[in-house]
Amino acid sequence: MTGFSDRLRAEAGENWQAATGHRFVDEIFAGTVAPDVMVRYLTQDYQFIDRFVALLGMAIATADLYPSRIRFAQFAAMITSDENTYFQRAFDALDVPAGERIAPALTAPTLGFQALMREAAQSGRYLNGLAVLTVAEWLYLDWADRAEAVLPADFVHAEWITLHNNDGFRAFVTWLRGELDRAGARADAAGQAEASGYFQRAVALERAFFDHLYE
Repeated sequence: MTGFSDRLRAEAGENWQAATGHRFVDEIFAGTVAPDVMVRYLTQDYQFIDRFVALLGMAIATADLYPSRIRFAQFAAMITSDENTYFQRAFDALDVPAGERIAPALTAPTLGFQALMREAAQSGRYLNGLAVLTVAEWLYLDWADRAEAVLPADFVHAEWITLHNNDGFRAFVTWLRGELDRAGARADAAGQAEASGYFQRAVALERAFFDHLYE
């Protein structure tokens, strides 16, 4: 039986496929992302962490089950440790100036995604937060989980892939989708429609974020 998460991804259709099959994805697996594109990508992506952690905090606060709160708290710890450390090492390897690491000029997709995460958090509705969080993690697993792909030599490319296709991350995305399915099944039609709106907007912004790297 199709769950709520499958339904939302099917509705995302073209935007989901365009993001997960993007030129950037092909190039990062090949290890051929141009340094200036990788700098643009990482400096902009790093600006999501603050709002993302705040959204995880909202999920912890509004979850209806204690085990769900624990799972989100554990994931927040990973984001603020392993992933944050990768960013700092990658910035060093790419010689990114301190000011650009901390406060780059934000692009339209970055501002849009920050605003969406803030809006979802301020809604105070667990299902809305789940919708945005699921896109952010599931879409990345979908593009990174290429069976039998050979990793590129440069850790800047390789570790960004392995951060998003390891067994722990895969298990978290599976759990997150299940949580979205569970919460979606309990919501009324209006609640489902509202969450769907967040999901679709998040997918469109993910596609725009990849696209803008080459503009």
